[in-house]
Amino acid sequence: MTPVRATTPVRETTRVALHGAGWISMAHAAAARHLGYDLTAVASRTPERAAKLAETFGSTAVTYADLPGQADIVVVATPPQCHAADAIRMLEAGAAVLLEKPLCRTLAEADQLVAAAARHGGRLLYAENLAYAPIVQLMVALTPRVGALTHLTVRTLQGLPTWGEFTSDEWGGGALFDLGVHPLAIALLVANAAGQGRPVAVAAQLRGGLGHGSDEHAEVSLRYASGLVSHVTASWQAGPESVWDAQVAGVSGVVRAELLPVQLLEFNGDEVALPAAGGPIPALDQLGYNEQLRALAADTAAGREPVMSAAFGREVLQVVLAAYQSAGRRGEEVALPFTGPRDLTPLELWRQGTKP
Repeated sequence: MTPVRATTPVRETTRVALHGAGWISMAHAAAARHLGYDLTAVASRTPERAAKLAETFGSTAVTYADLPGQADIVVVATPPQCHAADAIRMLEAGAAVLLEKPLCRTLAEADQLVAAAARHGGRLLYAENLAYAPIVQLMVALTPRVGALTHLTVRTLQGLPTWGEFTSDEWGGGALFDLGVHPLAIALLVANAAGQGRPVAVAAQLRGGLGHGSDEHAEVSLRYASGLVSHVTASWQAGPESVWDAQVAGVSGVVRAELLPVQLLEFNGDEVALPAAGGPIPALDQLGYNEQLRALAADTAAGREPVMSAAFGREVLQVVLAAYQSAGRRGEEVALPFTGPRDLTPLELWRQGTKP
């Protein structure tokens, strides 16, 4: 499940369009520029935002209805409640799609996305950029050397976002749904590399914040058939400096990774050299944004499905949904695969369990 770095030549005229013009779209636009791709169009719910981003990157502001236009790849970075419909429309219009996380809000939508991707040659990449980050790929590659796993923790700790609608009911979930998909994906990739397979159950505790009904802090435990229990923490109640890290231990060694605020990888206490970041924005290389977009272009040219597929995004989403249901049941373990309601969002599952 570890993505490989793209080696298939990609034609020089790869064209990219942005379906959404928020903060994350700027990262994708910068990645396209770094790779020498042509950013053909930018669309947003807010025409002024599309115009500003288009001007910054020498592109053209358009409406959603104009997309994909002449683009080979469309980055869908709209709010989660729009992901399924927007991504499917772009696939049906002939574009490959880089779909921002979280994949979508419900299992029913996830199944629609998986089916649509299959109908269109698997031309959808679930934007788990950290799976393409060199430090994560090296950590996953080192994992088999630690032997039978005894410990696995992944954390993403930072402050509450001051922009966007992350804590709104329409978004569908809070810290675990939006931020927590990153450490969950890493935990799944590491456990798979260690031969653990998929988790069989999840338990979670969520903590809310002031002025909204969403979650700001999540503690999640994933249990595997072997008896291993991995732990994931996602929090918007930390900061001001973000701390993202992971630790993997087994009977033969330990791998420790720090992703933010600085990157450091160690195996049994010895530092592991990381590739030098290229381009004017090192974080785009370090956090996988450049390689993610390059990989989708290469996968599309080769006619193969990305490793970070719609199906992988669905796997992460079902863990998230089960975790919210568990939290609503005061931490009661919920079996995986998730068999709960297919049409409820994470927040709705959490609240359903807390009702008297």
